[in-house]
Amino acid sequence: MEQRDSGTAPPELGVGMVGYAFMGAAHSQGWRTVSRVFDLPMRPVLAAIAGRDPRAVRSAAGRLGWAAVETDWRDLIARDDVQLVDICTPGDLHAEIAIAALEAGKHVLCEKPLANTVAEAEAMAAAAERAGARGQAAMVGFNYRRVPAVAHARRLIAEGRLGTLRHLRFTYLQDWLVDPLAPLTWRLQRRHAGSGALGDLGAHIVDLAQHLAGEPLTGVSALTETFVRERPLLPALAAPGASDSRGASGSPDSLGSSASSGSSGSSGGPPGTVERGPVTVDDAVLFHGRLASGALASFEATRMASGRKNALRFEINGERGSLAFDLERLNELSFHDHTEPVASSGFRRILVTEAEHPYLRAWWPPGHALGYEHTFTHQAHDLIAAIARGQRPDPSFADGLQVQRVLAAVEHSAQNNAVHTPVPPPAGPPHRTGGA
Repeated sequence: MEQRDSGTAPPELGVGMVGYAFMGAAHSQGWRTVSRVFDLPMRPVLAAIAGRDPRAVRSAAGRLGWAAVETDWRDLIARDDVQLVDICTPGDLHAEIAIAALEAGKHVLCEKPLANTVAEAEAMAAAAERAGARGQAAMVGFNYRRVPAVAHARRLIAEGRLGTLRHLRFTYLQDWLVDPLAPLTWRLQRRHAGSGALGDLGAHIVDLAQHLAGEPLTGVSALTETFVRERPLLPALAAPGASDSRGASGSPDSLGSSASSGSSGSSGGPPGTVERGPVTVDDAVLFHGRLASGALASFEATRMASGRKNALRFEINGERGSLAFDLERLNELSFHDHTEPVASSGFRRILVTEAEHPYLRAWWPPGHALGYEHTFTHQAHDLIAAIARGQRPDPSFADGLQVQRVLAAVEHSAQNNAVHTPVPPPAGPPHRTGGA
């Protein structure tokens, strides 16, 4: 691990979090761990956590390590001991909370996708731009950028090891909605989630494609489908405003024992009946597009791929070589150098655990693997470093807005028989601060 100076302790950075389920637990892990791993210019303190259910939020605070609780996010923003607000709510609350926090002088970390609509994302990016002029930071939480193997892939591409990029293929496959009796949680309701697999999974791979290539998508052609159009209601469908309802230890939408089976969703009807509600988001999305350089890109995201738990995969082909990655083997990167003699060339496995690889100098000896939770520690490290340096963090709200514009173009294309739909270009040149 990184060595620490024995001098004056770094100043504290009070963190307040809104939401406490799956993403709240993951972000909490990052905040708890980061100052014990990295030598930081500021030390995060888990000051307070907010949620609307007093009993549940108190339980979460004790479990996750937060010093105090609030039952209204406005009260959390108003606290003097909170300098950074971490937003882990459903998407329909992102804009309101983030803009209020920025206007109150706080730094902000917001989970992805940045918002549910382009208009909301534009308002958030504008608020972040104004806040940036006052020295505040606003970051969107695309944590897969912080996988060391992904960061190393970005480095290889930036160094020109692949040459001119030609093809990018990205898929993100899960299976937690295959069962038609899986309950109707907020992630299946457009008014709360914005979209389905598109925003939940597709946002990640759109961000990774643009980040790794270093250029935006300029247009897309898309198809979407909802395979199960009605699902059982939960006995008491929880208002989603206070937390991300993805359970930390169960299916991605586990709310606890009451949500573990769709058959428990009866309400008000004869014994044995199950009240159902409409699914108003996509189950799967398939689209292709073109990058600014002319490279072709394809994307597939679904929560209906039986047997696939968290299969985020990509392959990038260039004139000089190729890269391939699988999140379910996240310490490995496959690399092909096409400039080598054909008799000995081919894909080779890089075990990304060396101190020379991104983030790894702070962790274990070579060969000792990291996991999913470490991406949130790296995310916290990069945000704190940006705040201390007075730099715009990466990815910024402007980056999140660009992803939102791609998602909107995908939906427009799918609603219009896969018509090619242009994506508005970014307002300015891409900004990169790099990894650890």
